[in-house]
Amino acid sequence: MAETERWIVPDWPAPRGVRALVTTRAGGVSDGPYAGCNLGDHVGDDPTAVAANRAQLTAKLDGAGPVLWLDQVHGTGVVGADDWVPGAVADASWSGRPGPACAVLTADCLPVLFCARDGSRIAAAHAGWRGLAAGVLEATVAALDADPGALLAWLGPAIGPAAYEVDDTVREAFVAGDAATATAFVATRPGHWLADLYALARRRLALAGVDAVYGGGLCTASDPARFYSYRRDGVTGRMASLVWLSTAGG
Repeated sequence: MAETERWIVPDWPAPRGVRALVTTRAGGVSDGPYAGCNLGDHVGDDPTAVAANRAQLTAKLDGAGPVLWLDQVHGTGVVGADDWVPGAVADASWSGRPGPACAVLTADCLPVLFCARDGSRIAAAHAGWRGLAAGVLEATVAALDADPGALLAWLGPAIGPAAYEVDDTVREAFVAGDAATATAFVATRPGHWLADLYALARRRLALAGVDAVYGGGLCTASDPARFYSYRRDGVTGRMASLVWLSTAGG
């Protein structure tokens, strides 16, 4: 995994013309519990600061835009760049043309970026446990309308398996439909489990036919200097994970 100017550039064999990055707390003008580059406009931060942070981000996108910001609801909705409007309610977006940047905001949930091996399409999905269990990754793969075996996926920073304790309800949401997911949960105390979002995502992607999966392993909750974490802090900001097709094509 490479880093540039304190932001993360995914280390995956994306084809020529595909660009991607994940922001961290670095940079930005937000303060208080949002200190750094908070990009979430729904968490109580000063709207002027959020706008300045988003402008800082946009300036780094090689002329790409607009950023397809979403009103995320932990569901399975996927919107295409040609149908996107500000305030679009969805948890994933995709594009098949240069310019629009697919983006998701997270602070413990798992961001998943996609691209086609031929560089023709890209997508970004927001996958917390509810979205994963409901099928947001499968919905994103379907929206790309490509052979799943011709897709690459990259798993961004999320709450790690040593920090993410859940109850029986969360475990049952997965195990009831796929007994093999039981291996992604480790018992901690009666009725509670440590859950591995990365393992759950890899399992769902594999069943959807996506076998080229990269990334994973960066825990938002255990690195307060670099990442926002809702589970750790409660009131906090949001990072953005973005992928786009370069207008330069190279």
